[in-house]
Amino acid sequence: MAEEKCGCDCNAAPTLIFACSGAADVGALADQAARRLTRMGVGGMYCLAGVGGRVRPIMETTVQAGRILAIDGCPLDCVRHTLEQAGFRATAHLRVTDLGLKKGSSPVTEENIAKVVMQGQALLT
Repeated sequence: MAEEKCGCDCNAAPTLIFACSGAADVGALADQAARRLTRMGVGGMYCLAGVGGRVRPIMETTVQAGRILAIDGCPLDCVRHTLEQAGFRATAHLRVTDLGLKKGSSPVTEENIAKVVMQGQALLT
């Protein structure tokens, strides 16, 4: 039987994306951008609540991450702080409000999501 070859580096450490999913529009933008980056294959969105709750399998996978992108909606930086409290440091940090989007007046539109996605992709490539 011929040996099958994997088209990817199957042993590569994962790139994980943690995003704000807060109640504000900028949190929704962070969430939607993380989902799109995942669909694009830039990394994989992962469970921030699991890190906050110290859920063993989530913590173990996060320890194995090669890179971590934290996408925060606003300057409170809840994603970054949650990761740090659990002992993790983001390789890259993106804050939606640093892109000129304002909390409370930045609707979840294709244009706004694309702006966050573009910056997230740039940070990971």
